[in-house]
Amino acid sequence: MDPIRNPYAPGAGQRPPELAGRDRELEQFEVTLERVAAGRPERSMVLSGLRGVGKTVLLNALRGQAVRRAWGTGKIEARPDQSIRIPVAQAVHAAVREVSHRHRDPDRVDEVAGVLKSFALRTDVEDRKGMRWTPPVDVPATKGRADSGDLELDLVELFTDVATLAGDLGVGVALFVDEMQDIAIPELAALCGACHEISQQSAPLLVVGAGLPHLPVALAASKSYAERLFRYVSVDRLPREMADRAWRVPAGTEDVAFEDAALDELYRLTDGYPYFVQAYGKVTWDAAVGSPIRVADVLEAAPEAEAELAVGFFGARYDRATPAERDYMTAMADLGADRGTGEVDGPISTADVAKHLDRKPQSLSPARDGLIKKGLVFSAERGSVAFTVPHFGKFLRSRAV
Repeated sequence: MDPIRNPYAPGAGQRPPELAGRDRELEQFEVTLERVAAGRPERSMVLSGLRGVGKTVLLNALRGQAVRRAWGTGKIEARPDQSIRIPVAQAVHAAVREVSHRHRDPDRVDEVAGVLKSFALRTDVEDRKGMRWTPPVDVPATKGRADSGDLELDLVELFTDVATLAGDLGVGVALFVDEMQDIAIPELAALCGACHEISQQSAPLLVVGAGLPHLPVALAASKSYAERLFRYVSVDRLPREMADRAWRVPAGTEDVAFEDAALDELYRLTDGYPYFVQAYGKVTWDAAVGSPIRVADVLEAAPEAEAELAVGFFGARYDRATPAERDYMTAMADLGADRGTGEVDGPISTADVAKHLDRKPQSLSPARDGLIKKGLVFSAERGSVAFTVPHFGKFLRSRAV
């Protein structure tokens, strides 16, 4: 069929034509926005899940809801070994810009801008790479406000002033944090502490984070009350009904249908993981000769999808690993197959990995820690590890054939 009309969109953080299976989360966030704007108590939110399940897409969709309700919004992507002070300052600056032009008191807007500038300029304590940024506002930095060098205290003061500014307009501010697991534990603790204080004030400010499955554990390790501070949402693969919707609805806009057998095979190949749903949907469309799309079209297209994933989705991650780290992951994949887990590899005991490699567990700690830092595996629970990427074990086993 015409590739120009192809409705599917595999991409990092790229919204699919049909955001299937996330209705509940979107509806709940609408309620949260209304409650916070009305001054009622509500928790911030944390999304967690494997790579390719659509966390960033959902995060962006939630931000879109806040924008439509005239909230001030900003977004950051956390990075390892980089302080969050400057990224937060930039995101808050974007949020202030979205609400300040509607505020009737320019002096009050300037006061908040001065606090934001003082927060941004205080980089010498937290920032480990010397990054500096000055908000493009023509006001002097406020002295003695959000500039102590204590990140938690400074965040509290900044968030309080920004939330008050938005509250004057009957709206709020929402800060969206992607790859939240990459924030250093001390700074994660500071962010949690600031959220805790803001929630006690019933100030209209929310933090919505997204990260890998171990993010809730990292938050709990940073602050003991983090488990009560956020509403945790596990973002997982799509059930069959929602996966079918993700294929059928976009195709329907182009007057194209699917045979049931084709959908059966697509779901078998993808396990409902949203990125795979889009990737296989795209190549299947291009391979099909007409409507309805048949199972033969899926089977013809599948090798192309697998080849593209092997290079871009799996291969790029595998190439980042050192030889020792690759050995560790290969052992995990072997053990996943041995345990009969099928194509979805579950948590693997670190002791079993060591036994499989005929090594002492302590000698493998650098490889395991390196994989965790690179976001290729995560510690599902004490003494076990799992892949952050679905079907990664299958990919590694295919390389060994």
